Amino acid sequence: MKNIRNFSIIAHIDHGKSTLADRLIQYTGMVDDRNFKNQILDNMDIERERGITIKSQAIALPYHAEDGEEYVLNLIDTPGHVDFSYEVSRSLASCEGVLLLIDAAQGVQAQTIANLYLAMENNLEIIPVINKIDLPTADVERVIEQIDSELGLDAFSALKCSAKEGIGIEEVLEAIVKRIPPPKGDPEGPLAALIFDAQYDPFRGTVIHCRVFDGTVKPGDFIRLMFNQEAYKVEEVGRFLLAREKRDRISAGEVGYIFAGVKTVSDVHIGDTITLDERPCDRPLPGFKEFKPVVFSSIYPIAPEDYEDLAVALEKYLLNDAAFVYQKDSSVALGQGFRCGFLGLLHLEIVQERVEREYDLSIILSVPSVRYRFTLKDGSVMFVDNPAHYPNPLSIEKGEEPYIRAMLLFPERYLGSVMKLCMEKRGENSKLGYLGPGRVELTYEMPLAEVIYDFYDRFKSITQGYGSFDYEVVDYRESTLVLVDILVNGEKVDALSQIAHRDQARPRALRACERLKEEIPRQMFKIAIQGAIGGEIIARTTISPFRKDVTAKCYGGDITRKRKLLEKQKKGKKRMKTIGSVSIPQSAFLAVLKSDTDH
Repeated sequence: MKNIRNFSIIAHIDHGKSTLADRLIQYTGMVDDRNFKNQILDNMDIERERGITIKSQAIALPYHAEDGEEYVLNLIDTPGHVDFSYEVSRSLASCEGVLLLIDAAQGVQAQTIANLYLAMENNLEIIPVINKIDLPTADVERVIEQIDSELGLDAFSALKCSAKEGIGIEEVLEAIVKRIPPPKGDPEGPLAALIFDAQYDPFRGTVIHCRVFDGTVKPGDFIRLMFNQEAYKVEEVGRFLLAREKRDRISAGEVGYIFAGVKTVSDVHIGDTITLDERPCDRPLPGFKEFKPVVFSSIYPIAPEDYEDLAVALEKYLLNDAAFVYQKDSSVALGQGFRCGFLGLLHLEIVQERVEREYDLSIILSVPSVRYRFTLKDGSVMFVDNPAHYPNPLSIEKGEEPYIRAMLLFPERYLGSVMKLCMEKRGENSKLGYLGPGRVELTYEMPLAEVIYDFYDRFKSITQGYGSFDYEVVDYRESTLVLVDILVNGEKVDALSQIAHRDQARPRALRACERLKEEIPRQMFKIAIQGAIGGEIIARTTISPFRKDVTAKCYGGDITRKRKLLEKQKKGKKRMKTIGSVSIPQSAFLAVLKSDTDH
């Protein structure tokens, strides 16, 4: 065990984690130059295109150190984006140390700090690494100051490297061996292994990725998952090289995989503890918590006959992504669909893209919403994430919505406009800190519903891409919530109802009315499109009718002849309006349901 090192690379998004992992893999001779490709641990097309890691990966690197010993370095790669922070926390619980990567040009960012706290919570050895020192805009001295002042780490122990150019890679490997402690544990004790990831193999069922803390597991053992108390027989164990390598056992201190005939990924909970059925450990390893979806949206097939295909696609997708939840849903306008829960907006986008690509389906997503909590007058509490289930307004005692704590880092020159944006989004309890010359950290508490709408895009454009944003869900707070209905020609359109804060109700209703006005074809009579809260109309637009010139044939003569014809036309239009019905085209629903960013 003294020659094993378990470590992870953490950083803000786009600071070079995957590139550094690539260089470490190349340096230790795991892959020759002919078979090498960038982002070698990212195995999805969408990860390569966007340059982000979605699923964390693990790999064991053999390293011959300067002291002549052979070491096994287990790298557990982590996603960088805030939506996947739960996966990051599980990966860190499997390590003894981390490389904290900081971009020499951008310096310390919001997520660098958030990840540092995660590593500190797990009592890990932290090695700061300044990456991208080859860039012309790199300012290594300033970053060293930031490491000292903002992160409170020993700036002189920071390593300097360029993962892209391969500079300083050996120093990084030596530091892993010398500064990260070897794992502790008893190979003879009862088995205790932490699940940090799971993937679906279409031929063999679920591959469980785990870190063994105590005990040994080998084929033929009966293991028990402590969360759902299910027992399974182990078929194969091994460790991760670039492909899976079969072993006769994995024991304390090692990172590896287990095949045990688990049919679906949803049976395996990330953060759960594996133990032996006949000789269990006393208690589960700490830190297991259930996934909580934060953002909700409905998915509908564009062609109703694709509904069955969509149901099969989501079932298969769920095998690969245990954080995704869905249930059946239907809408008067869009037909049968599914109400889905996501960890955040990026997660929603990833699910949408993967379902469309991998299963070749065209789908519509409704406007994302959050889960509201209502306390009714009879004392019962109900959670509502779908406007269709909004309770009777007379029975509501109080409504509450989820709040987040947002941490925003950006250059000082944008302070005014960022604060204005946060105030618009009902931000409160702001804290302002100067992290270094010209860099500001702003903390706001704001409703999640405001953030999922268009906050991120506007924040990025205000700060011209220099801002970074991180958030955590804090709690529920009381708020005046109303149900905004959309009426077309006096009839309510169910699919377009939305729950909003009273202050936001009129702008939201106006936006929906304007979009519908653009999409609904004109009729021979006037069509009113209205936004209403209960019986109170708060927004209105009108589609003017086509008008036949009935006075064209009337030349000369008395004005009363013209007036008579116009009166007759007016009566006809009035009668037509009472019996005429307006059919709303599919494109109109799409226009309203799409968020502003798609338009």
